Amino acid sequence: MTFFRWKAWAAAAWAALAVAAQASPLPVLVIDKSQTSVSGLSSGGFMAVQLHVAYSATFKKGAGVVAGGPFYCAEGSIVNATGRCMKHGSSIPVPSLVNTTQNWAASGDIDPVANLNASKVYMFSGSLDSVVTQPVMNDLLTYYQSFVPTDNIVYRKDVAAEHSMVTDDYGSTCSTKAPPYINDCNFDVAGAILSHLYGTLNARNNGTLSGSFTEYDQTTFISGHGMATTGWVYVPQACVVGATCRLHVVLHGCKQNTADVGQQYVRDTGYNRWGDTNNIVMLYPQTSQAATNSCWDWWGYDNANYSKKSGPQMAAVKAMVDRVSSGTPASTLPAPSGVGTSGATDASMVIEWSAVTAASGYNVYRDGSKANAPLVTSTSYTDTGLSPGTTYSWTVKTVDGNGAESVASSPAIGTTTGSAAVCFTASNYAHTTAGRAHQSGGYAYANGSTQNMGLWNVFITTTLKQTGPNYYVIGSCP
Repeated sequence: MTFFRWKAWAAAAWAALAVAAQASPLPVLVIDKSQTSVSGLSSGGFMAVQLHVAYSATFKKGAGVVAGGPFYCAEGSIVNATGRCMKHGSSIPVPSLVNTTQNWAASGDIDPVANLNASKVYMFSGSLDSVVTQPVMNDLLTYYQSFVPTDNIVYRKDVAAEHSMVTDDYGSTCSTKAPPYINDCNFDVAGAILSHLYGTLNARNNGTLSGSFTEYDQTTFISGHGMATTGWVYVPQACVVGATCRLHVVLHGCKQNTADVGQQYVRDTGYNRWGDTNNIVMLYPQTSQAATNSCWDWWGYDNANYSKKSGPQMAAVKAMVDRVSSGTPASTLPAPSGVGTSGATDASMVIEWSAVTAASGYNVYRDGSKANAPLVTSTSYTDTGLSPGTTYSWTVKTVDGNGAESVASSPAIGTTTGSAAVCFTASNYAHTTAGRAHQSGGYAYANGSTQNMGLWNVFITTTLKQTGPNYYVIGSCP
C-alpha cells in the first residue's frame, strides 16, 4: 500500500471510528425470545432467509421476504447470484439447496431444520419487479414448503410494483425503479408481514411515535466485513420503561443504507408505527458503502461461510439480537418517583429522584439507553457528553439486591443550553467552497476540529456537524 493510499485509508477509518464513538450502545431490553422475527428487501430479503434458516432457534416467529430467493441460492457464485437468483435465466436447483440445508443442519453449521416447522413466512413479489423476478420467489416458496407448513406461508404477488419496499403512503410511484427503492403502491407490506407473523395487531400509530429512535454503535459486534459503524433501533415507549416486548429485525436492500438514502428506510417504510402500538422493537442493522453496492452478503463477497452461523455478518446480527434481548424481567420494587432535571449546561444535565426503600441502587436511561456505568447509589446523577440545544428524555429504574431492575419511572424531559448542532452533507470540494472545511495537500479538513475528511474532490461525500462558530466535526445529527 502506498503512503498516500494508507493515509486515505487511515483517514477514512478514523472518521468511521469518530462516528461510532458518538453513537449510543445498543439498548438492553426485556424481550420475549420466542417472539423474534426478521424481514428484508432484495439483498436484505436473501439475508432474512439466511438468518431465518441458519438461526431458526432464534428467529422462531419467522421471516418476511420481499424480492428474495432460496437459502444459499448463489452457492458462493456471483454468476449464480446475478443470473439464476435474480433474472432466473437458468433454473435454481431447489432440491439440491434443500439437501444442503439438511446436511448443514446435521453438521451443526446451522440450527436444526425442525425449528422451522413452527415458524411463519410472508413473501411479497411485485408483479413488475425486473431485478428479482417472480420465478425466483416462486422457487423460494418451493424451498420453504420443504420445511414450513403450507398454512404458515403467505405469498402476495399481485401488486404491480417494481423492485422496492412497498408502502401505502410513502415513496415513489409504484412502477418506479430508482433510489430510494421505496414505492407508494397503496399497500402496506410492513403491516402485512407483521400481521402474518404475529397475528392480529393493534392499529398502527399514524401520528407522532411515543418511543425512542436511536443510532447505536455496531463496532461492538463487528468491524469491517461490509458493515457500517452504526445501526438504528426503534424502541416503543412501553419497552423503554421495562415491558416485555417482541423483536423484529429489518434489513434494507442494496443502496438503501443510511449512507445511501439517509434515514428513509429506517423511518419511512412503515415498521415503526406498527411496533409503537404493539410493543415490537425494530432493529435496523446497517451495511456500509464498502460492501458491494451496499448489499448484504448473500453470495460470498466477504466470506465463504456467508450463509452459515459462522458468517461474519450473520454472527454480528445474531450478536445484536442477543444483546438487545438480554434484559431481565422487572424487579418487584417500585420505580423511583419525583424524577426531574436541573442544572442544564451545554453538555450535561442533573437527574434527581426520590429514594426507594430496599433499593441497592439505580440505573439512569437517556432516550432508552443506559447512561451510567457503575450502579448509582445516590438519588442524583449528572449525565454528561450531551449535545447543546438538544432535548432528551430520562427515566430511572430501581435495582434490587439481586440486580434486577424495576419498571422505568415516568420520564423527565430536559433541554441542554446552547444551540443545537446543524449538519451539512456535501462533497468535500463543496464543503471547502462553503467555508466549512479547508484543503491541504489534496485532502479536506473540517474547520475547527481539523478532522481529515479524505480526498479533496467532488466524489467524496461527508457529513459535517457544526458544534460551534466555524467548528465542525465529522458526524450526523439526530
